Amino acid sequence: MRISTNTIYSSATTQIGDLQSGLAKTQQQLSTGRRMLSGADDPVASAQALEVTQSDNINSQFAINRQNATNALSKQETALSGVTELFQDIKTHIVNAGSGAMTTSDRASLAVSLQSSLDSLLNLANTVDGSGKYIFSGYQTSIQPFNKTATGAQYQGDQGQQLLQVSTSRQIALNDSGDSVFEHNKTGNGIFATSASAANTGSGIVSSGSVTNTAALTNHNYAVTFTVAAGVTTYDVLDTTTGLPVPPAANPYVSSQSIAFDGLQLSVTGAPANGDQFMVAPSTNQSIFTTLTNLIATLGKPSIGATAQAALTNGLSVANDNADKALDNILSVRASIGSRLKELDALDNTGSDLSIQYKTTLSQLQDLDYTSALSNFSAQQTALEAAQKSFIKVAGLSLFNFIS
Repeated sequence: MRISTNTIYSSATTQIGDLQSGLAKTQQQLSTGRRMLSGADDPVASAQALEVTQSDNINSQFAINRQNATNALSKQETALSGVTELFQDIKTHIVNAGSGAMTTSDRASLAVSLQSSLDSLLNLANTVDGSGKYIFSGYQTSIQPFNKTATGAQYQGDQGQQLLQVSTSRQIALNDSGDSVFEHNKTGNGIFATSASAANTGSGIVSSGSVTNTAALTNHNYAVTFTVAAGVTTYDVLDTTTGLPVPPAANPYVSSQSIAFDGLQLSVTGAPANGDQFMVAPSTNQSIFTTLTNLIATLGKPSIGATAQAALTNGLSVANDNADKALDNILSVRASIGSRLKELDALDNTGSDLSIQYKTTLSQLQDLDYTSALSNFSAQQTALEAAQKSFIKVAGLSLFNFIS
């Protein structure tokens, strides 16, 4: 078969071009460290690499979200830590105010100190984050959550909790609303609250009380009224919700002895006067600012005489119970924050492990085997050189070289 000179040149050019393209591709792989330079090199591995890359990017975004969540929760924890310390100091003041060595002037000084504590509490409740947003306003982060009022403070935010996706299947709350932190604090012992009538003229002091039978509780309001006749003190219990007396009637009063009815009990110490009343009401939610404002008002009243001293003791007892419940609520919120921070740490560890797995998989799919590539490059280079040299020899063959 005759092979024309043109065919020889065309075939050689094509082969050398292919060898040069192969060599150039291998050289590019070596320079980038990537086995796949385009999707055509390995369509299946390329598709897998795209999926893994997307998953890794999503995992990285979750890591950023978790860091943002940690920063937000840490800011709230810092503020509530300040509130906790403040209320622990307030409880110390309550105990000190009940001391018999304290004078009316001393208690007035305590009231001034507590007024400063109230201002500090408001500042903590109106804490802002690094971008100037209020952390206790719920969704209304641009609105100051609390404004001072005559009875404490008024909440301006809402009850919302901002959620952030921190993993494929988990959203976490970045904040707690000021309403849930500072406003929803149970009064009394958490089930019911006792109090003394402001019109009392005796020296009776009522306890916080306790529950004796949960099933018997009615959630009603009651009034315990004392009667003093011929030197004998008795009491009657009236269910003010229904208007019906609670039997038996004319119960003999013994100081500190339990007064039990409808699943609850309380005690009164001292000497109640005729007509003195002590009320029992279901626990309600009370603002932490109202509790502190009421305490300041109690300390501002004169405490000279048995009646005034009893009123002071009853007021301090109510304030102490409400402060305990407020502190319990703050600690409960802080425990929730701690739980969320711990969960974020665990998710961070899982995310770091996932990131390593994704990068390992990508390396297996994309990265170049340098040993194999270098060997291939050397073989391609040798083949190209051989092709070029052989082409020169073949191209030089001509009958004219043999005509003498």
